[in-house]
Amino acid sequence: MQKIMTEIERCKGCYLCMANCPKEAIHLSGKVNHKGYEYIEVDQEKCIACGSCYQMCPDFVFSILV
Repeated sequence: MQKIMTEIERCKGCYLCMANCPKEAIHLSGKVNHKGYEYIEVDQEKCIACGSCYQMCPDFVFSILV
């Protein structure tokens, strides 16, 4: 089951989420969105839904599922 949803078109490649994830569950996708930014992907197996990415993201890329 997914814990975190991402809106990849909102991602502007600041990668604050990657830098602050305590489980290193966020990584680069190797793909670019329509804005031309390489966006992130969440490894749902590693993710503990702590909300660090949600709190750090200035572009509201993340949604936490409960």
